Formats: sequence, structure tokens, C-alpha cells
Amino acid sequence: MPVRNEAGQIVKWFGTCTDIEEQKRTEQALRQSQERIRALIDSNIIGITSNEGDEEVLVDANDAFLHMTGYTREDLNNRTLNRMRITPPEHAPLFQRVLQEVATHGQHTPIEAELVCKDGSRLPVLAGAVTFQDHPRQMIGFVLDNSARKELEQRKDDFISMASHELRNPLTALKMQTSLLRRQLAKQGLQASAPALSSMETQINKVTRLVEELLDVSKIQAGRLEYRQETVDLDALLRETIDTMQQTHPSHRILVRGVVQASLMADRDRLGQVFTNLISNAIKYSPGAETVEIDLEASLETVTIRVHDHGLGIPREQRDKIFERFYRATGPKQKAIPGLGMGLYIVAEIVKRHGGTITVESAVGKGSIFTVTLPKKRDILD
Repeated sequence: MPVRNEAGQIVKWFGTCTDIEEQKRTEQALRQSQERIRALIDSNIIGITSNEGDEEVLVDANDAFLHMTGYTREDLNNRTLNRMRITPPEHAPLFQRVLQEVATHGQHTPIEAELVCKDGSRLPVLAGAVTFQDHPRQMIGFVLDNSARKELEQRKDDFISMASHELRNPLTALKMQTSLLRRQLAKQGLQASAPALSSMETQINKVTRLVEELLDVSKIQAGRLEYRQETVDLDALLRETIDTMQQTHPSHRILVRGVVQASLMADRDRLGQVFTNLISNAIKYSPGAETVEIDLEASLETVTIRVHDHGLGIPREQRDKIFERFYRATGPKQKAIPGLGMGLYIVAEIVKRHGGTITVESAVGKGSIFTVTLPKKRDILD
């Protein structure tokens, strides 16, 4: 700026100089970030959508989303796409929980779901969403095609089912022949082979249980695990299960406190499978302990069974995963204990189908408490 005297003549100039290096760096970083975001939006890997309003209408989507679902730009421009149209009706409760989580936290944990494509087919996806603080009514969704992994899982499930069925018949025959051989040798007074035969039967029973669990897992995945509706005296079932487990596992004393004094409409064998598995796990994962404790209690509406061991315990970050299929705790001591991670997955499914819940409390080195809560008056869920 010129500085003038009283006559209006310029006598000097005044100027400023501001260091904008940091500003330029910020602008450059912003441009790079925008370029990365644009590359992500334009990629054919992740589908990206923008929803707005109470009707959750899709107002925009990238080419990847349109390609994987078969919808067009015209469908978007006509505002005919909303959540009700592109998600299956049976997933409504899941998406409702997602919307509540997004409203509370601004984002949600990614979920496995399905989208309804334009031709009516179903597309398995891994989906997530976020909102922005300055525009909470707008939600940005991210969709990853999950069909390849689902197809691989289906092939694995089919193989497990087929292999389990193929193993079942020879195992049954082997078990019958071993029992027959035991009786024949006993009649002949040949007792020297009894310990070897007993060991054979023990191993055959282990493999049989493994095959039965594999079959149950494959049936659960296919939605074909069968249940019977019958009146079950829960105290009698628990006593029977505990007596059997005590005889087969003399290394631990199974202590029972309380009673439930209740009869449920349930599948007796499946509930027995739940309690057998939990007690067996409690014994297996507490090799240095002497007791397993079972606490029983009842309210007007529910019965609660707690199985408490004093064993290895489960790390906090793994507790939510132990009910997943084929998942096992990853500590070195747990890995040394045989198992395929099917038991708790089956247990959780059976409890769920009976309208109940199962939870776990645990501390590493101090043991675990598995709590099963079942409603007194409820039929098995379809």
C-alpha cells in the first residue's frame, strides 16, 4: 500500500508477507485425501451409497454398488430405491438395530446381510454405515460383495455334511462289532483283552461324538436341526446328566447347589446336550482343579443354570467369539486341549431355539461361569 504525504505524493510503500507454507501443505494433503476418496468411490471393490430422510431413500450410489445390485442411475434419480425395497423383510429387525446404533454412535459394527437385487436375487454383503455430526439425517453406507466367501462356506458345509454321513455308518458298525466281541470273549472266559476293548470303545465313542457334532453343525447351518416338543422335568434331567458326567469324569467332583423345580416344554435330548457340553468343558478346561460347581435357581418366569469352573479362563477379547462356529480360545494352554470349537456353537443355537440366553463371565487363570437362562413357558422357536 502506498503511503502519501500531505501533498499526495508517495513517500514510501507499506507491505506484509505471510508464511503460507503450512496452509499449502494442508491444501495438498486435502487434495490427496480427496483423490483417495474419489479412487475408493470409483473403484469396483466397495459399493457406496448415500441415504437421506426418514424414508431412507438412496439419493446417490457409486458404479460399484449399481453394478453389484443391477440398479441404474435412473432408479436413483427417480428416488424409487429405499431400504425397504433393497433389503429382505426378514432382515428388518437387524437393520432396525443398526439404525439405532448409528443414531447413538454415528456408526455401527459391520454386519453380514443380504441385499435384494433388481432381478429379485439375493446378494450376500458385508455392510457398514456412518453419519456426519453436521448432517445426521444423511447416512453413508459401505457394501462389500460377500458372495464368494458365502459360496466357499457353503461348499465347506456341504463337505462336512457329506463326510459326517459317510463316517456315521462305519462307526456304528465298528461300535456294534466291538461290543459283540467283548460279549463273546467274556463268554469264553478270556478277560485279558477287556482293557484293550474298553479303550477301543472309548475312542470309538469320542469319534462318534465328533461326527454327531459335525452333523449338528451342518444341520444348524442348513436350518434343519430337529427338535421335539415334550414336557421336561429339568431337575431330573440335570441329576441324570450330572450323575453320568460324574461317573465318566471321576477326576472332578461336581457340586450342585439349589433346585429349579420346574418342567419346561422342550427337547429333552437337546437340553441334555447343552448341560453335558458345559459340564464337560468345565472339567476339560480346569485340569488342575478338583471341583466344578453348578448353581440352580428359578424365578416366576425363568430358570437359571450356572456352570462354574476354576480353570484356565478366557481372555476378555475372546469372550464374544467363543460361541462362533469352529472358534477356539487361542492361548497356548487352551490349544493343548483337544477340540474343534463346535460344542459351544451348538449349545448357543439350542439355547436360542428354546427362547433362552447363554452368557459367560471369565478371568484368565481364575475360571469361567457359563449362565444359561430358559423361560418356563415358551415353545421351541421355529
